Amino acid sequence: MYVCGITPYDATHLGHAATYLTFDLVHRLWLDAGHTVQYVQNVTDVDDPLFERAERDGIDWRTLGDRETQLFREDMAALRVLPPHDYVAATDAIAEVVEMVEKLLASGAAYIVEDAEYPDVYFRADATAQFGYESGYDRDTMLTLFAERGGDPDRPGKSDQLDALLWRAERPGEPSWPSPFGRGRPGWHVECSAIALTRIGTGLDIQGGGSDLIFPHHEYSAAHAESVTGERRFARHYVHTGMIGWDGHKMSKSRGNLVLVSQLRAQGVDPSAIRLGLFSGHYREDRFWSNEVLDEANARLARWRSATALPEAPDATDVIARVRQYLADDLDTPKALAALDGWCTDALSYGGHDTESPRLVATTVDALLGVDL
Repeated sequence: MYVCGITPYDATHLGHAATYLTFDLVHRLWLDAGHTVQYVQNVTDVDDPLFERAERDGIDWRTLGDRETQLFREDMAALRVLPPHDYVAATDAIAEVVEMVEKLLASGAAYIVEDAEYPDVYFRADATAQFGYESGYDRDTMLTLFAERGGDPDRPGKSDQLDALLWRAERPGEPSWPSPFGRGRPGWHVECSAIALTRIGTGLDIQGGGSDLIFPHHEYSAAHAESVTGERRFARHYVHTGMIGWDGHKMSKSRGNLVLVSQLRAQGVDPSAIRLGLFSGHYREDRFWSNEVLDEANARLARWRSATALPEAPDATDVIARVRQYLADDLDTPKALAALDGWCTDALSYGGHDTESPRLVATTVDALLGVDL
């Protein structure tokens, strides 16, 4: 499983948390099923937003990136997210990116623009016959999203507006690394392609991230990899999480309507309540966070803890089976939570005669949902 990581120019908000908690569920379910999991996550620690924030704040971009990456990992640890097998920073994968760009140039899937000052390297969007299969978008939609999400459709010298940047030639004041095609730095999409191929290989089971990565990021990451390997599908499944909103809008740094995990932690909010609040909606749905969502999560957590602290309770065999069944059905956390609610209500209202069931339910909730009872 390869999940696209953060660009570390600010703290982790609940939109990020919802994404990484989703793939933490996948990770836990695979481990529960007895699989060995090779989970890789990158950190885009060389990108325009990072440089812009560093310049604004008068701080070295590497210092900023390291600081925010460390805070992100602390937030994930507090949320009880099982760490990936590999965290890979873009700056630690320059050699892999350069090698991949060389292969794309050699095969004709990439080209260098005729620009004496900035000879950037671009990927040909038509290099693979299946380009577009991952998103299913038409060209007009692609062009709109490409322009909105880091693309440069109007860059002079490109063969096609949808051709994507692979290697950005050195600009004044920007970090750069040597390559056979001149000093520069990686494009966004090729970073993930190179890291995934070198750490996992072809045919990964899941490429995941937020729904805003469907296009262009995941489409191009797949196309880059498929152009190099000749495989028809980079990943067997592309899994995307919905957006988290606050105050009527999608949570985003540009809008400034962020609920930060570190702030909630500082306020003493129980990380297990954050997990339950985000799991109360389905991972693919756009949904809103609110004080009411958190209040309901805290109340649910208290009920579950009370029920699993009982000396005896109803038999847990059925509820544990149903939790596994619901989570196996496209991570249906609302149904899984409802099933546990029912067992807890019965336990608190009517009691039971099974002395092992409270421990079994608590262990299941910990192992599968990452909620500490």
